Amino acid sequence: MTRPSNAALIMIDIQNDFCSGGALAVERGEEIVPLVNELQNDFAVKVLTQDWHPSRHLSFAQSHQGKESYDLVGMEYGQQVLWPTHCVQGTSGAAFHEDLKTDAADLIIRKGFRPHIDSYSAFFENDHTTPTGLAGYLRERGVKQLHMAGLATDFCVKFSAIDAVQQGFEVVVHLDACRAIDLNGSLQEALDEMAQCGVKFFAEMTTL
Repeated sequence: MTRPSNAALIMIDIQNDFCSGGALAVERGEEIVPLVNELQNDFAVKVLTQDWHPSRHLSFAQSHQGKESYDLVGMEYGQQVLWPTHCVQGTSGAAFHEDLKTDAADLIIRKGFRPHIDSYSAFFENDHTTPTGLAGYLRERGVKQLHMAGLATDFCVKFSAIDAVQQGFEVVVHLDACRAIDLNGSLQEALDEMAQCGVKFFAEMTTL
């Protein structure tokens, strides 16, 4: 372990459906797995997050007649991107990538399991008020600094990082161990938003 004991690694949604061949594949998503595995050696506290949707989740395009994937719809909690059906509970698509080391993780946070609300962040549902419990767990462990890696940079990583800063944690995103969807320029927008909130980056943007 080379990081301080009050630092934690948050590994975000490194699941089959977000890797090549998956239902919502992030380009070259599986390339981060060896980097994330190596990072785990540096941290005493390690947390995995797992997208975990019921089959008729309201964020799925198939749940809205006449809508297609990546359309925007209004929900009670604001605008929602409609996604292809992905990471359905208990399916192989929802499983962690087979090469990802998971045995050493202290905690797995499942998110998106409530049928009527999506969850990008590891800390809150998309209403920004319903907590996952992760912040409390990390505080109980004495964690003050979070290092994040995973999928995708411009959605779940971004929202997790920003929420973590707002919860009082120092946050470092390892860009070389992330990949993005980059939906209509969403990657650059995400990087700008994170930087404005005080998120720090480890690695040059060219490693994306």
